[in-house]
Amino acid sequence: MRLLRAGCGLTQQQVADRTGVSVSYVSKVENDRLHFGDYPSEKFIHKLAEALNADEDELLLLADKVPSAIREKIRQRPELFRKLAEMDKKALDSVELAINAVS
Repeated sequence: MRLLRAGCGLTQQQVADRTGVSVSYVSKVENDRLHFGDYPSEKFIHKLAEALNADEDELLLLADKVPSAIREKIRQRPELFRKLAEMDKKALDSVELAINAVS
């Protein structure tokens, strides 16, 4: 988060103001000093993505939260996602190439 914030030229205070949290919370998130129960909510991550002009899904994944659109696809095809999770890098690269070819 620190890199994204700095890349936008924002201070911790500005991020706190834009997301409705305290500066100390922003600092804790940046320094990975959150305690159980303090982890960012999806609502905070949505506001953070807006404040930092960042990809919300990427931020959700970084916070160990699965974006709702991905979660729905996993529910629809859990066996497919299990297979993807078991693939090595080379196999995943092949899948990505195939997906990009049809996109």
